[in-house]
Amino acid sequence: MKTVHKLLLSALFAISLPVLAMDLQQAMSALSSAKTQGLVGEQPNGYLGVVGSSAQAKEIADLINKARKAEYQKLAAKNGIQLSDVEAIAGQKAIEKTEAGQFIQLNGQWQKK
Repeated sequence: MKTVHKLLLSALFAISLPVLAMDLQQAMSALSSAKTQGLVGEQPNGYLGVVGSSAQAKEIADLINKARKAEYQKLAAKNGIQLSDVEAIAGQKAIEKTEAGQFIQLNGQWQKK
């Protein structure tokens, strides 16, 4: 009985692994691939947007956007400027740095650069 119990616990644990939330480091590691696959793209507001319908893409974007916002807030406070100004500058730079074939958002529409 103990062996069956252990096997069931092992199976449940293995099934639950994909459900576990990723952390920021994992999201950063997955970002390049997500961009290449067309799942996320850069927006003019300095944040990532979800291009394709994917729970993983949303999780990546949410985690990275949270970290970006924290950095933008620090930069705005340090330089005595509005958060929206930092976001706009960051968005412009991110779009400029986006590789050909990846998605950017212009005028509210996703397009490949």
